[in-house]
Amino acid sequence: MTRKGHFFMETYIEVLIESSGQEQSSFFIATLDKNGYTGFLEEINCLKAYIPAANFQPVVVAELCSSQGCSFSIKHIEPTNWNERWESSFHPVYVENFAVIRATFHAPVKEVTHEIIINPKMSFGTGHHATTFLMIQQMQKLELRNKRVLDFGTGTGILAILADKMGASYTLAIDNDRWSIENAKENLLLNHTAGVQLETAAYPPDNVQFDLIFANINRSVLLKFIPTLSKNLSVAGSVLISGFLKEDQDLLIQAAKDANLSMVTILHKDEWLSILFNKAGV
Repeated sequence: MTRKGHFFMETYIEVLIESSGQEQSSFFIATLDKNGYTGFLEEINCLKAYIPAANFQPVVVAELCSSQGCSFSIKHIEPTNWNERWESSFHPVYVENFAVIRATFHAPVKEVTHEIIINPKMSFGTGHHATTFLMIQQMQKLELRNKRVLDFGTGTGILAILADKMGASYTLAIDNDRWSIENAKENLLLNHTAGVQLETAAYPPDNVQFDLIFANINRSVLLKFIPTLSKNLSVAGSVLISGFLKEDQDLLIQAAKDANLSMVTILHKDEWLSILFNKAGV
């Protein structure tokens, strides 16, 4: 699963799209995410996308698949505990020897700098998706000791947890999804984090400065909030973003430039990108 989700407490529609590979699946994820889809499961040669039945619009999928020359099928998913199916296929994720992300049902890992325990319950952020992997990869090069951090759209809380482990003095983790907040709360306890404040919020706090801001969310949200995030930065602060495709690179860089941010580093994995920005002139 690569986007937010939870126990299915209502009827969902599963759309199975025959895809030609990672690049096409990434395109579908980025597009359907903007149309109300709350979960994705990437499998060999196909993508499964999930949306509440009440929000499902067949014409959206039909037109999208027609433009890509691929077929799709749908089925109804009745309320169920998705986690039981999810756990059977979850494996630890290694980001070099810097970090490993594992669940409670995995054995402890000692040969890495940071071990992060995540029981996602379908919230976004397990390290399996390229965007979370890229964020962690970028964080490896950052100095977080005694820094103030904002994790905007925290999902499972994974980046906030890592920031705390890397020595941040204070981390504010926010999300507007109540399932993510409940999940992040559990994960913070599992990792014994002491310096993370978790809040339900759709907007960054007013008049609060941070040394580092992490935002692993979709393109439309990034474009909306980049100016706000820039205002939340301290003079020598940095913003690290992901959640968008290579084709969106120029658009995000221009938006950041307009918000007085200068590009520092770009990393990519598959068709996904992560970009680190500093305050312009720093």
